[in-house]
Amino acid sequence: MDAVSYKDLIVWQRAMDFVAEIYRLTGSFPKDEMYGMTSQIRRAAVSIPANIAEGNGRASRRDYAHFVSIALASAREIETLLLISRGLGFISSGHAEELDSKLDEIARMLFSMHRKLATPVVGTN
Repeated sequence: MDAVSYKDLIVWQRAMDFVAEIYRLTGSFPKDEMYGMTSQIRRAAVSIPANIAEGNGRASRRDYAHFVSIALASAREIETLLLISRGLGFISSGHAEELDSKLDEIARMLFSMHRKLATPVVGTN
């Protein structure tokens, strides 16, 4: 499926930037959260660009759409983890809102991408 490299996709680029922000943020989380919240939110963040890339390498639009769907689910997981982190005092409300806004933009792009991939291409079997 990789007529266009995943590295050229704006959504992948934004997701990569978001991963870096999440790593910086979670570096300040309590040390006893290293294998809890820190690990969970980092893995979910990495999942977004990783699934875009994996889907891009698949042979069919249907497979690609499936991996984009997984990336979108990871974005929703991060939304929840940010809310929990804010509630626990690991992150300020302002910083959480800033990250949530960036994440919402990524999620909207993923949703649009999924919709396009899931729509059959006219003239193909």
